[in-house]
Amino acid sequence: MGKADGMTEGTPRRGPVLIELDAKHAAKPAAAPPVPEIQEIAPTGGTNGAAMGAAMRFAARKPSRLARWFWSLLGALLAAVVSVAAWDFALGMIARSPVLGYGVVALIAALLLVLLTVALRELAAFGRLRRLDRIRLAAQGALATGDLSQARSTLGQLKALYRGREELQWALSRLAEREGEPMDADALLALAERELLQPLDGLALKEVEAAARQVATVTALVPIALADVAAALTANLRMIRRIAEIYGGRAGTLGNWRLLKAVIGHLVATGAVAVGDDMIGSLAGGGVVAKLSRRFGEGVINGALTARVGVAAMEVCRPLAFAAVPRPSVSATVGRALKGLFGGSKGA
Repeated sequence: MGKADGMTEGTPRRGPVLIELDAKHAAKPAAAPPVPEIQEIAPTGGTNGAAMGAAMRFAARKPSRLARWFWSLLGALLAAVVSVAAWDFALGMIARSPVLGYGVVALIAALLLVLLTVALRELAAFGRLRRLDRIRLAAQGALATGDLSQARSTLGQLKALYRGREELQWALSRLAEREGEPMDADALLALAERELLQPLDGLALKEVEAAARQVATVTALVPIALADVAAALTANLRMIRRIAEIYGGRAGTLGNWRLLKAVIGHLVATGAVAVGDDMIGSLAGGGVVAKLSRRFGEGVINGALTARVGVAAMEVCRPLAFAAVPRPSVSATVGRALKGLFGGSKGA
């Protein structure tokens, strides 16, 4: 016991130590910084529309020549294997049971008929898109040369394109009453643009706003990896297809991909791919964006990029370029699309 007491006396005492702090330096829970959200930080320190950028890069990328050869040969080989297998299967069924065998042959023939119908529809869709391209080129030529006869020929093609549209019958009748008034190519095509295309522009803008709203909502509310990319790509493909249908160029599956590549090429050529804080500030105000979470900010940017894709699709699918009718404002379109969806969003 004595040794133990001696060891106790020679060693320093251990126990709780009370440190007094000034009241003004005391930590307060209310003053603690917020916990950062678990989200990948953009290189510039802010949101950068990663979902839309990934979707646009996926849609716009061009396969190499070697990749094209690979997929072409693979497709031809698979088609040959499936054809031979189906033929052998049908012959075997006919040898074992003629009734079942001829039934299989009928099913194969029906499948081939459906595939042929799909191929013809795709070709017709490409034909409609080329028709829009021809009208646009003819209008550009008439405006460049000032040729009134060429402008009247272009107007005739435009009227033939929309002759069967019930919602444009009143506009076509007004155009027929006034098309003899203009005495130059510019005025004639401007009249056609105001009478025929301006109502279609309103329908196309509604599709753009709906797609921008959908992409922004999914990006903001669905925290699943790649879900926002898939939603952006699907919504943009559907939007571009609907815009083409509105302007008279109803596209098939392959035609829709061709349109998407043309739209993205137009965006790259005009330098309208990037979206920055200045545009978002004009939509929702700088103070509001700072208070929104990163996920909601990403949703606003993806919606804005979708609107830009939609306006570019209108320019690509429109049979006449924007001249007499002003080009839609992307900021105003996004403002209308996101009004009420995110706090403080206003139409520009």
